[in-house]
Amino acid sequence: MSPGTGAALRLLAATVGAKAVAEIGTGTGVSGIHLLHGMRPDGVLTTVDTEPERQQFARQAFRAAGFASNRARIIPGRALDVLPRLADSGYDLVFCDGDRLEYLDYLAESLRLLRPGGLVCFEGVFSNGRTVDSGPQPTEVLRQRELLRTVRENQDLLPSLLPVGDGLLCAVKR
Repeated sequence: MSPGTGAALRLLAATVGAKAVAEIGTGTGVSGIHLLHGMRPDGVLTTVDTEPERQQFARQAFRAAGFASNRARIIPGRALDVLPRLADSGYDLVFCDGDRLEYLDYLAESLRLLRPGGLVCFEGVFSNGRTVDSGPQPTEVLRQRELLRTVRENQDLLPSLLPVGDGLLCAVKR
């Protein structure tokens, strides 16, 4: 994650007054730290990843950054298996940085999870410039284009594509 993307996430979490954030793709905790810094002091980050080793790194990173262990709920598993178990309209922000081929499915789950006025964000939507390249593209890029089109055309969303990092697609749920 680029420093610009991290700063944008921190700002967005603060802007929506995030108390509950869901993150798809824990990684080593970098994005989670940015989100936690932007969230309310009593906020909880729920983060999902398939790799237990990454989650252990993230847990250590959160602790090293000074966050109490109760500020992050780390759930192992595939996002599409875990997300249906999370509360409807219970989240202020959903950050998606998991399997790019599943982004459209993450969008559907995010819309269910978000409260009105909540924000969904997708990392890496420029696909290193390939989403605007007119040549033949891999399935991942075609799915990114479909995500961009779906978000743009959804009347329940107010979208913006932020040119930070490899592209941060954000949309407010009306």
